[in-house]
Amino acid sequence: MIDKSKNLPAVLVVEDEPLIRMEAVDMIEDAGFKVYEAGSADVAIELIGKHDDIGILFTDIDMPGSMDGLKLAAYVKDRWPPVAIVIASGKVDFTVMKVPEGSTFFPKPYPTDKIIKALGDIAQKLA
Repeated sequence: MIDKSKNLPAVLVVEDEPLIRMEAVDMIEDAGFKVYEAGSADVAIELIGKHDDIGILFTDIDMPGSMDGLKLAAYVKDRWPPVAIVIASGKVDFTVMKVPEGSTFFPKPYPTDKIIKALGDIAQKLA
């Protein structure tokens, strides 16, 4: 269970499918986190540069634009090392992906309880 009385890091949700993004945002907000949302890596990079309260990147892998979720995760880890990375995908085999060290992976459809627990664990480590 997440202690909502603590100052939780904001979560940046990056998902190109609007309905899936909306569900993810609702799930994470319901757990007590402030959430920013982006439909592409380009918008995500713009948001993370503007909001220093973002402590967790929650991204899909398959996205249109200049980079996919894996490249976005690597970019964020390189540019903003303290930001925790959570990656979700329904199409990619995690065992063959090159993800930033310390990243967490979840298959789609989202296992809500496991994602919320992981976000809570990350928030405790960042506190």
